[in-house]
Order: sequence, then structure tokens, then C-alpha cells
Amino acid sequence: MSSSSGKSKPLSGTVRAPGDKSISHRAMIFGAMAEGTTEISGLLEGADILSTASVVETLGAKIKKLGEGAYSVKGCGAKGFQSPDVDLDCGNAGTGVRLIMGACAGYEIRARFTGDASLSSRPMNRILDPLREMGVRSDTQKGGRLPAKIESDGALTPITYTPPIASAQVKSAILLAAVNTKGVTTVTEPIPTRDHTENMLRAFGAKVELTKRNGANVIKLEGPAVLQAAKVNVPGDPSSAAFPIVAALITPGSDIVIENVMMNPTRTGLLECLTEMGGHVQADNFRKSGGEIISDIHVKYSKLQAITVPPERAASMIDEYPILAVAASVAQGTTIMDDIGELRVKESDRISATAALLAQNGVKVEELENGLKVTGGPVMGGGTVTTHHDHRIAMSALILGCVAEAPVSIDDASMIATSFPTFFDMMNGLGANLS
Repeated sequence: MSSSSGKSKPLSGTVRAPGDKSISHRAMIFGAMAEGTTEISGLLEGADILSTASVVETLGAKIKKLGEGAYSVKGCGAKGFQSPDVDLDCGNAGTGVRLIMGACAGYEIRARFTGDASLSSRPMNRILDPLREMGVRSDTQKGGRLPAKIESDGALTPITYTPPIASAQVKSAILLAAVNTKGVTTVTEPIPTRDHTENMLRAFGAKVELTKRNGANVIKLEGPAVLQAAKVNVPGDPSSAAFPIVAALITPGSDIVIENVMMNPTRTGLLECLTEMGGHVQADNFRKSGGEIISDIHVKYSKLQAITVPPERAASMIDEYPILAVAASVAQGTTIMDDIGELRVKESDRISATAALLAQNGVKVEELENGLKVTGGPVMGGGTVTTHHDHRIAMSALILGCVAEAPVSIDDASMIATSFPTFFDMMNGLGANLS
């Protein structure tokens, strides 16, 4: 399903951000592990989350849809996850597969994980290496890729681990394995990453200790911990809100409000960048939801200035670099984004894919070894972008089309449903010209 985006009239209106993808994955997985029935509202009903739901059902949880975004999850509790007699197909869900591997590791289990072509090209050893240290046996394809088999006797050894790269998924997999591991498991993060797993573990009754040592986060979990069912109200996803935010900032005359956006400080790097660029991005009406701070964000068209993004900000905006590059394409000067090599192993090589997206549409861009330099100016458009089955590349290209002289096309829009099923309706409702 191809798609295109033409020059937009001023965007206006109030919209609600779709449920956060990270919280939605975790709500399904934690609910599946817990004693009792977890009630979830505001769940993102994207393809990735539905893949995670299907996998935890195969492992023994019972899931019932109660309404739009509303689900109950009857957990496996003391019985634990059961060895499945079919492959666990995680679709395109990188967070899903990596967190479920960690959760499975603490049980006596044998399982084989598969995924679509995109997921099967992504590295899994970053998760499996620490799990092997804890006692899991695992086989993968060349390069640590899916399909992957794991086997555990459920009697793991706690470890003290410092991930070689800043990754919330690695930390989360270890902590989920630690839930059913006797003793204290410790993860040290020199660069702090998003803390949704720690927040939700506490909400489900586990004791997670956070201390600071020489500027690093030290997270400890003593197992075994019995998770108890909880009510989870999923806040809005800042990574999805990023698309209408940038669209309004770069489209002359725009003035919009996005409601219910999660403002966890480990997720607000893009908002900091856009504010530093001179963007009118104002958060107000702060409140708490499901252990997370949320707010409404008021955005107005702004003349942006180029910045150099601090490398340490990457962990709080790793998914937002493609859409930041779109904002940089109309900013005055050259925006530099470096030390973001992690983007090369996302759904696609997002550094190369973003560079190609911009270059094909007349934006001056230089691809660095681990980053990008984007020089702003008029956007000619007219290109057809290869998305590499990456939803963020697809949506970023369509937002660029809002300010391009000629329409911007993409080869495939089908995967946008993985993270943002309402993207086209929301953007066109605000006044964009997406087809």
C-alpha cells in the first residue's frame, strides 16, 4: 500500500495521542506473568502490541477484549509460562520479542521465537548474552538473529551486569528474568534509559531499588518476586505525538493541541531539542496516570534554528531522530546528530534510511559514520521514499510532504499500523493532505 503527502494548509485542532507502545507491551507481559486479572485501558491496538498479546496467550495467559483499548489479562501466576508447542511469532515487535525472552527465561520452558523479515534481521544477542550468563541455553541464526530457541530450567543465577550499549530493552529483559530468580540481580546503566519497566514492576508489587553510583543508575531486584495484577491506564505515546508536533511546527499558520502525552523524563529528548530550536512547544495540565506523568502539549508554527544534539540525549529520543531530521530540513543552519549508531539496528538502518529520505526530496544531508548532518532550506519533494518496512521512516516522509513543493511518496504505508493505527485519520483531521 503506497501513500503520498502534499503541501498542507495550516494545521489546527485538538487530538489525543495514541496509547504508548512501550507501556502497552509491558502491560500485556506483566499482566500475563502476574497472579490475578490485570485490567488495561487506553492500550495501543497496533499490530506490534497484538503480536505480543498473541504470544503471551500462547504461553498460557487468558486475554479478553472489553472495548476500544480495554482488555483484561488473566495471568499465569504461580503456574508460570508453559512451553508452547508452536513457534512464538512476534511479528515486527522488537520490544515484544526481547522482553518476552527475558520473562520466559525465569520459568522452566523451551520456546522458539520467530518474526517477520524486518524483525528477523535485527540482533538478539544483546538480550541473550546476559540471559546465558544467568543460565539460559539459546541457539540463534547467524549474527544472533531470529529464529531463536531458548531453554531454561527455571533455576537461574542472579548476575551483576553493565549493558555494553544503553538499552532499556536489555535492562528490561534482565529484570524480567530476575523476577523468578532467587537472589539479587543488579543492572548498572552508565547512561540512564527509559524506566517504564522499573515503574511497572513496582506497580505490580515487586521491590526495585534504584541508587546512583558515579553518575550511573544501579538497579537491583531481589527475587523471586510474586507479581500481583494491577489496573493500568496507558498514557499517550510521546514517540507518536512527535509526528503531529513536528508537522505543526514546520507548517506555516499551524496551531494544535495534543492531549494525554506521557512526560516521563526518559522520553522527552525530542521536546527539549525542538524547544532549543525555537519551537513553540508548551506542556501544561500535568497529571499522573498509571505511575507516569502526562500533560497536554500546545504547538504553534515556529521558525526553527539548527542545533547540535547532545549525544547523551540519545537514550531519551532514540526513536525520534528521523522526525527530528524532518524538522531540521526546514531549520536555518546545519543540525548535527551524532553518536547514534544504535539507529543502524532498528526496524531499518535508520541513519541511512533517513539520509535517503531527505536526499530524495532535495534536502541537503550528510551521512556520518554514526549520525547525520542536515542543512535546512526549501524542501523540493517529488521523491518516492523506500521505507524498508519501517513505520517511523514512513511517517517521517509523509510529514516532510506537508511542506514540500511537490508531493512526497512512500513505497509502503501498511506497517504504520504497527505503532500508530490512527495516523492518517488524525493528520488529515488536523488539515494535512495525506492519501
